[in-house]
Amino acid sequence: REALADIIVKVSQLVSDFPEMVELDLNPVFATKKDAIAADVRIVVDFDYKPRPAPRSNAEIVTAMNRIMMPKAVAVIGASAEDGKIGNSVMKNLINGGYKGDIYPIHPKATEIMGRKAYKSVKDVEGVIDTAVFAIPAKFVAGALIECGEKKIPGAVLIPSGFAEANEPALQEEIVEIGKKYDVRLMGPNIYGFYYTPANLCATFCTAYDVKGSAALSSQSGGIGMAIIGFSRSAKMGVSAIVGLGNKSDIDEDDLLAFFEQDPNTNIIAQHCEDLKDGRAFAEAAKRVSKKKPVVVLKAGRTSAGAKAASSHTGALAGNDKIYEDVLKQSGVIRARSLRQLLEFARGIPVLPTPKGENVLIITGAGGSGVLLSDSVVDNGMSLMTMPPDLDAAFRKFIPPFGAAGNPVDITGGEPPITYVNTVKLGLEDERVHSLILGYWHTIVTPPMVFAKNMVEIKNAMKEKGIEKPMVASLAGDIEVEEAAEYLYLNGIPAYAYSTELPVEVLGAKYKWARGAGLL
Repeated sequence: REALADIIVKVSQLVSDFPEMVELDLNPVFATKKDAIAADVRIVVDFDYKPRPAPRSNAEIVTAMNRIMMPKAVAVIGASAEDGKIGNSVMKNLINGGYKGDIYPIHPKATEIMGRKAYKSVKDVEGVIDTAVFAIPAKFVAGALIECGEKKIPGAVLIPSGFAEANEPALQEEIVEIGKKYDVRLMGPNIYGFYYTPANLCATFCTAYDVKGSAALSSQSGGIGMAIIGFSRSAKMGVSAIVGLGNKSDIDEDDLLAFFEQDPNTNIIAQHCEDLKDGRAFAEAAKRVSKKKPVVVLKAGRTSAGAKAASSHTGALAGNDKIYEDVLKQSGVIRARSLRQLLEFARGIPVLPTPKGENVLIITGAGGSGVLLSDSVVDNGMSLMTMPPDLDAAFRKFIPPFGAAGNPVDITGGEPPITYVNTVKLGLEDERVHSLILGYWHTIVTPPMVFAKNMVEIKNAMKEKGIEKPMVASLAGDIEVEEAAEYLYLNGIPAYAYSTELPVEVLGAKYKWARGAGLL
């Protein structure tokens, strides 16, 4: 083992010292207790190899991203007064969204657009411009980007498609070189734009969004971006930002991590990606940021079919999913397995207080729910608390003889509201219990809203005593449980009607973050 490790270290040093070695294959390697020998070595050398430029410092990234995400002045290249044009939609969103900075429409012929003076070029604008939003055909982007560089605009938001994703890699390479030459950071191309709600900034042609909150979300896909907007509005989840990355010619996930790490308006970061442009840079950023704020990632293109679709969609090279799994895990990232999980984690993790230990307790009015909830606890890497005899005896005082103490605590379905109240209160007050999962069963004896209001009342009463524990709830019943679940969620208890999986997945995600951040 030590001999193999020695070979790996030396090979790593070799390819680091000679970057023109683009492939190195040792096959086979014979290892013994004494040493390890490579019987055959294959090396592929590219003498035209150009070493990757030194990465930007975190300070440089943050300085540029601050100006892009929180601009004092925005230029819209391709602004239009004609309804239905992308440049028209961007202008409307900036104006109607309440952005208070300067807005400069850029158009080759117009003198005025939407009550604002129009300019033929960004170079004609006297004032400083922080961000330029592009709403022009791909073939005109390079020329306009040069003018942005000459104007010393630090950021370009490239909405147009028609680059690498459309088999036009040369067009994308051209704008990347322009960006490097003039030090203009590029967001996109092939994106919907971005939102930054603290500044009332809707730099996008999609629907406006103004529900402010602390979740920052990004997506490589425009369709996923719209799903984020729709879910956020429907679930009343406030966001600090929603960002489209598209082809990721320059700005990518680790740039966003650097910005959101220091953004006081953000306390959770959720990202959808089809590939990682620079896995090492992402891993370093995520490992650092996840110690402070939860980072959730949905990696698309896990399968060969998905990877093929990603390639044609954004020009992404989806890569080996096992490698992604290991990188994300080692970086302290919470991996979402579906779009719904990504959204629910972004919504639910900030709501829950950080658990102080691993002991999870289930209190349920339905035995069947208790079984499914128990399975989900194990599936999500948590541990059901072993019930101490004294606590078991305390619970038995509140439940009927045919109920079941232990864990889950099954109070049975026909119990009045006071049974839920007493058992949940006991679970919150006992220091050995670190988090609670509630399984509610809809009955006429304890109607859904009665249960919900009682749980919120108990939670708030315990908080006044300095007791805060994560609680989630699964509600089984008729459609009235939907209103009860919404009420619980709005009052700090993530709750789901008709699901025993989602509430436990959200709690499990909170635990994963707490462990990775060293809080457990």
